[in-house]
Parts: sequence; C-alpha cells; structure tokens
Amino acid sequence: MNVKLLALYFVVGGIIVATVTYFGSHGKGLLAAFVAFFPSVTVVTLVGIYLTGGAGATVSYFRGMLLLLPAWALYALAMIFMLPRWGLVPSVLAGVFLYITAAWVTMRLAG
Repeated sequence: MNVKLLALYFVVGGIIVATVTYFGSHGKGLLAAFVAFFPSVTVVTLVGIYLTGGAGATVSYFRGMLLLLPAWALYALAMIFMLPRWGLVPSVLAGVFLYITAAWVTMRLAG
C-alpha cells in the first residue's frame, strides 16, 4: 500500500465528511447529498485499486458497488422512516443492521 495514497484517501474523505456535515447541519440536505454522492471518493478509490490491482480488480469493485446498492437503499429508507420516530442511535443501529443483513444475503447469493 502506497502511504501517499493512504494520506490522500484520508484528506479527501475528511474534506467530504466536513463539507457534507456543514451543508447538512445548515438545512441544505440536497446539497449535502450531492457532495456525499459526488464520485470524488470513488475516483480516488478507483485510482488506488487500478494502480495496485489493475483493470480487473477495479471492475470487480464497481460491480460489487452496484450489487450492494439495494442494501444501501434499504438502509437509507430505514433512516428516513425510523429517525423521526426512534431518534438517532436506535435508527442508526437498526439501519446498519438492515444494511449488513441485506448485504450479507446479497453476497451469499452472488457468490
């Protein structure tokens, strides 16, 4: 693992989390979501995987991302419905549990 790339991942990730948190905490959810979903993290990840593992590993990563999209969507829907009713911690725990369960089932079926 290239330490310079690891530092780049850390910086890019930190900037994204800080920016998303800033916009989200100011009631600008759509802008926060745009920043969170902007492919900067996947571009940096793509470059890192490609440089160390080649095209095959990079394509495999993106296929995996697509396969796990339904699990992530389930997590997001759970947060939308549970957060106003249950509060932060129970909603996050339940949502992450749903994500892990759906992702595990998906990986077993794809497997």
